[in-house]
Order: sequence, then C-alpha cells, then structure tokens
Amino acid sequence: MTPLSRRAFVIASVATLAAPALGAAPQPYLIDRSASQVGFIFTLAGNAQRGTMPVSAADIRIDTDNLAASTVDVSVDAARARTGLFFATQAMKSPEVLDAGTYPTIRFVSKQVVLGGGGRLSDGAQLHGDLTLRGVTRPVSFAAFLYRKPGSAESDLSELSIQLRGQISRSAFGASGYTDLVPDPILLDVRAVIRRSR
Repeated sequence: MTPLSRRAFVIASVATLAAPALGAAPQPYLIDRSASQVGFIFTLAGNAQRGTMPVSAADIRIDTDNLAASTVDVSVDAARARTGLFFATQAMKSPEVLDAGTYPTIRFVSKQVVLGGGGRLSDGAQLHGDLTLRGVTRPVSFAAFLYRKPGSAESDLSELSIQLRGQISRSAFGASGYTDLVPDPILLDVRAVIRRSR
C-alpha cells in the first residue's frame, strides 16, 4: 500500500469513528503477538541499522466512539531484541546500553490521546505516555495511526492495526554506552495487530 493510498484508507477507516457517543466505554482488544513488534532504527558508524523487539504483554482498550478515551499499556522483551548484526545485538543488550539482563522489560503506558483538528487519528494524533527503560520512567510522545483491516466493512472494527512512531533519547534512560559508534536518538516504529476480545 502506497503512502497516499494508506492515508486515504486511514481517513476512510476512522471517519466513522469521529463522532463521540454518550455512554460508550473503551473495549478491550487482544494483541496478535505474532504480527506485532517494536521496530527501531539507529545509526551505527554513519549507517542506518534496523532491529526489532517482540511484544511480551499488552492491555489495549479502544473507544471507537471517543478515540481520545483509548488507552495502551504495552511491554516488550528487551532480552530478545535483535538487529541484523550479531555484535550490535550483543552490545545493545549489554549493561552499557539496555542492560537486558537486569531490566528485561521495556514498558509504555499511555496517559493522553490528542486527536488532530478534525477529531480523527488521520489528522495527526499524538499519544503521550510514560516509557520505562532500564528502570527509568520518562514521558514520551508518539504519532499514532489506527487502521481497519483492508477490505473490511466500515462498521467492522473487530480487527485493527496500530502504528506508533517516535524518537527517544537513549541517554535520558541511562542507555548511554558506545556513543562513539551510535548517536543518541533512536527512532521507534511500533506496529501491532489487535482483535476485539468481546
């Protein structure tokens, strides 16, 4: 799907979700772990490198009538982080960076969903919350996107895809090793498939 067609799909997907309704409550969704992961991009010696971390637990509640009331609580397994380079993977999980042996879990808990001007996720929504990494908790923000399953009816919200994009400072969490090889900012690209549990 091209960026243009994806944007058109997002607009169509959430247009029916834009109008708040009284009495609605966030619905629990179960995450498909096999189709969900945290992707990250870092620069190593001037070259962009990619890696992934699997999702270990998630509590996701989507209020389709009032998207601003939705919540996300996701944990990932830092001990199973992977990059395309063995030595980079080992260095990343070492005590100088993630210290995955001591802190195997990275957790994000949302605090606020800020919709765009049109009240839709397609208008540039922001998801604000707390990220805990190496035992340090700091506020972070992500650009948030929500998609229906391609080909599904507008009223079918049983399966949704979530994408979160943002940048964090690893040194702010104490993951400051190897700065001579890897600059501080890390780009995160979280993708998850969720299904309504009831």
